[in-house]
Amino acid sequence: MLIPLLVLAGYILLYDSTPIASSPNIHYTSFSVSGKTFKLTYLATNQTELQKGLMGVKVTDTTTELFVFPNAGYYSFWMYGVNSSLDMIWVDAQPGSNSGSVAYMATNAPPCTVPVACTSYQPTSRADFVIEAKGGFAAANGIKLGSTVVFS
Repeated sequence: MLIPLLVLAGYILLYDSTPIASSPNIHYTSFSVSGKTFKLTYLATNQTELQKGLMGVKVTDTTTELFVFPNAGYYSFWMYGVNSSLDMIWVDAQPGSNSGSVAYMATNAPPCTVPVACTSYQPTSRADFVIEAKGGFAAANGIKLGSTVVFS
């Protein structure tokens, strides 16, 4: 009974109790950081997309997903059902801007196949966005805490 409940809990675990609402006004297709621009493969702006994330998706070197939250918060992630290690990059947005700075990172987080054994990656800083990419992405592209990220 416990495993199905954990699976239904979804991909994102919320550290705070902020309900997830849809963010329909965000339609970014790319982001730039460290002088490089990357196309977004997936954009998660509603509860269903935020919960699914990259579960069951074949992750390649060019796979990226942007999670858009309606408010800055301490949004935690886990790696259940993901087929590759991932870098997770939490971005704190600048109010009224399409940019922000990297507030927290979890790099090379390994996949997890048993929900009760999955690690929860909890940021220490609030963020409005999370970028997921294949493990090693941040290091290969010079992304570190404080890096500026511009969405377009």
